[in-house]
Amino acid sequence: MRDVAAVADVIEAFKQRGFEFVGNTDDGWFKLHGRLTPSDADKSYPCEVQLDPMFFDLPRIRLLEIPPDLPAAVPHLGPDGGLCYLAKGTVVLDIYDPVGQSLACLQSAAAVFGQIVKGEMIKDLAEEFFAYWHGWYCFVDIQGDHLGQQNCIVAQANGNSLWFITDNQGRTTEKLKSLGYHVVDKTVLTYRVKTGAQPRPLTSQWPPETVGDILAWQSTLDLRCRRKIHNRIKEGERKKANGVLIVIESPLMTYGFVVFYDRQAPITKSKLADGRDSSYGLKAIPISVVRIDDRYLAQRNIPNSKTLAGKSIVVVGCGTIGGYLADMLVKAGAGTSGGKLTLVDFDCLLPQNIGRHRLGFPDLLLNKAEAMAKELKRLAPGAEIRALPVDVRQARLGNLDLLIDATGEESLGHWLSGQYVSPTPMLSVWIEGPGTAVRALLRTNTFGACYRCLWHSSTRGELRSIIDPLPVILAGHGCEGLYVPFPASVSVHA
Repeated sequence: MRDVAAVADVIEAFKQRGFEFVGNTDDGWFKLHGRLTPSDADKSYPCEVQLDPMFFDLPRIRLLEIPPDLPAAVPHLGPDGGLCYLAKGTVVLDIYDPVGQSLACLQSAAAVFGQIVKGEMIKDLAEEFFAYWHGWYCFVDIQGDHLGQQNCIVAQANGNSLWFITDNQGRTTEKLKSLGYHVVDKTVLTYRVKTGAQPRPLTSQWPPETVGDILAWQSTLDLRCRRKIHNRIKEGERKKANGVLIVIESPLMTYGFVVFYDRQAPITKSKLADGRDSSYGLKAIPISVVRIDDRYLAQRNIPNSKTLAGKSIVVVGCGTIGGYLADMLVKAGAGTSGGKLTLVDFDCLLPQNIGRHRLGFPDLLLNKAEAMAKELKRLAPGAEIRALPVDVRQARLGNLDLLIDATGEESLGHWLSGQYVSPTPMLSVWIEGPGTAVRALLRTNTFGACYRCLWHSSTRGELRSIIDPLPVILAGHGCEGLYVPFPASVSVHA
């Protein structure tokens, strides 16, 4: 609901700074016209400020006239004069101080514009280019460190198209199937072009609509890159491809565009009668390049750290701990980049398990390992996940990078410790009491203590998790079993 008094206060505060109320936008924001004075500058510029009447969103601030002496491409200034002065989410707007927050945004915009006028680079918002490059999504599923040899797949669902660049069509096809998409075209050539220039939108003729527009824009950034792009487009035409996907790798980001050749056009020569290249008039479709390779998805949240990619990992027990743990292992890269995640459990999911298990009602009465593997493959189609619905004592696990005991069964923990001795790294994790504590023990070498070593210490009253004795709470009925109640949050914590 609009706060009429707050809006009036903001209009009055801006009026004192030379702004005038001029009406409302189509989406209900109110508009003010005035002049924006860059920091440390004598000159001011006509601008428009649009404000959210609820004061939840950042004000929209744009120049009504773009200074003619600015370069053709500058940071943080769109072709319509819109200023990118703050990144949404980097500041907290105080809705109880609409005057103060609105004036602070105006001041921030003036400071950013001052840096633009002086030709200074503003390093925060380094990727603001994508705010002006509204394109179709192109998902890159390349497992290596470089694009290398790649293929383009065009897929559709419900009339919507997605582009995929891949070095393994089988793996990528599984991913797009999980999205409900099917392959419709594999005839588009993919070219990678590198540039040392950071992309900036032009303050005129934006967005580019044709190959000619693209080449003119790139001429302002990097003439060498412009020539390479043009050569790739002509090469695709000579090869009689259906189209070309040009991927441009700049220092901080990757972007691109697609060109489809008009095979029905009557012109057969490479140049028109007036000497212009016929490709200049072809439509250029912007694309936004987004990585979906498993390595990136795992490493994005832990930059400069190792993931579990390429490792052979086994989880024994897919119950209340193992289910959540297997999910998080995959998110950390397990089963990707040549690695494998194996889930071992001979038990099935019963109704009494559902309240604190990663699986749910649709998996009722199914084997836990098989159901968990199916769920993880749904979430991560590119991961290699194997289910062994057997007793681990009958399983052949082979050479492992990590063995995880998530069963919580002491006797089985002792058996695994004796069966899989060093140098096989082993992680044991369990819950003590009715969720009183969760513990884990990682053995990575011959000198480290194993699960049985800790058990001997526990029998002597050493290395206790809590000072007082663990409480005993059982919720079974007769011979049903020694069920210990604790919430699912304990399993997630473990």
